[in-house]
Amino acid sequence: MSSARTGTPHRPGRFDRLVIGMNAIGSLWIFAMILLVTGDALGRSFFTHPIVGTHEMVQISIVGIVFLQLADTIRTGRLTRADSFLGAVQRIAPRAGAAMDALFMLLGAAYMAVGLWGSIPLLREAIQRNSWIGNEGVFTAPVWPVKTVIVLGLAVCMLQFLRLAVAGLRRAVAGRGGHA
Repeated sequence: MSSARTGTPHRPGRFDRLVIGMNAIGSLWIFAMILLVTGDALGRSFFTHPIVGTHEMVQISIVGIVFLQLADTIRTGRLTRADSFLGAVQRIAPRAGAAMDALFMLLGAAYMAVGLWGSIPLLREAIQRNSWIGNEGVFTAPVWPVKTVIVLGLAVCMLQFLRLAVAGLRRAVAGRGGHA
């Protein structure tokens, strides 16, 4: 395996394996949703009997999948950002470019920290109130599992941003530009 940012081979550490594992779980979850939606469509079309709760399961699954896969997007450098200016700065002044990249990563960590700070009370509330989604008597599902995935995903994303910020700061201090 190679680092997407440097192209150099490395063995993923425990944290990298956690992030990769979360991404894999998100991918399996997508596959399960494909099967659910396909089964629902076939049931509606051929048997006039849809799968109850499909809409609700897809609705909460999308959020869970995003937060399972976001940290790997950050880790591999595939997070969408406009970095034309950053690339130009890195070519002209590698240390300044590395410092700017580190600043971007610190801001990303701060954004994830704010999301985490706001999501923990929502998780606590969902557990305490036994919140659910759906229609009582037809289909209901608890919301705390997805809220837990959100909190875990935000925490891991925050740590991933911090790891990349530290790498950027090291490059800035060492006088090397480029990506970590």
